[in-house]
Amino acid sequence: MDEIFKALADPSRRRLLDSLNLRGGQSLNELCAGLDMARQSVSKHLALLEAANLITTVRRGRQKLHYLNAAPINEISERWISHYNQGRVEALADLKRALEENNVPDPEFVYTTYIESTPERVWQALTEPAFTRRYWRGCAFHSDWKAGSTYTFEQKDFTIADPEQVILESDPYRRLAYTWQTFTPEWAQSNGISEETRAKIAGERRSKVTFDIEPAGELVKLTVIHDDLEPDGALRGMITRGWPRIMSSMKTLLETGQTLGAW
Repeated sequence: MDEIFKALADPSRRRLLDSLNLRGGQSLNELCAGLDMARQSVSKHLALLEAANLITTVRRGRQKLHYLNAAPINEISERWISHYNQGRVEALADLKRALEENNVPDPEFVYTTYIESTPERVWQALTEPAFTRRYWRGCAFHSDWKAGSTYTFEQKDFTIADPEQVILESDPYRRLAYTWQTFTPEWAQSNGISEETRAKIAGERRSKVTFDIEPAGELVKLTVIHDDLEPDGALRGMITRGWPRIMSSMKTLLETGQTLGAW
């Protein structure tokens, strides 16, 4: 975590994070234009932030787009939040909220974490019900995981099957993408979601999620991209809180065999 605190200590790097917090998915040129900094300086700062995993990048054609990544802040919070009283972590809590809340919502959410595992094991964790039930609140996804196939979503005592729940891309151990699930009354009731909220998110356009799996030395870099979201929709706020917890729980399971507590 030394790299994280070192990266946050520089005011110029905090300005870059502030800029990405306001609007994710900026190119190097856009970041340079928005901040009175030389291109070379911005590049160096971005490299340090990426090395600390405070930002993540996604390729869109020839462009390299930058996004703020809340994973390190989430890990800091989980490591220390239960050991100190609220007063001692007030500054950390404020920083965490600042990093996770966007004043101008983006139509996509990007989250990157590094896992001490293998691409094969990460793929298993994403696709095999025996894994997902342990870290994803008892949820299981059933499919042959071939592009064009459908999947069913199972949680506790109900199953959601919908022809629009489709596998979009499937490149084992490298990339997986599928349309997001359908929100039924049974799902809402099981998860403590009000009918009013369920109706709102069910009325939004169907989003999609992509998992990019990349070897990173002895680690695996896993990037989750949830896009096609309504910028001001209710679902975006829910997945922004949900994905960090799900990915932290999966990381813990793969690295220790244990899962996070109930949530």
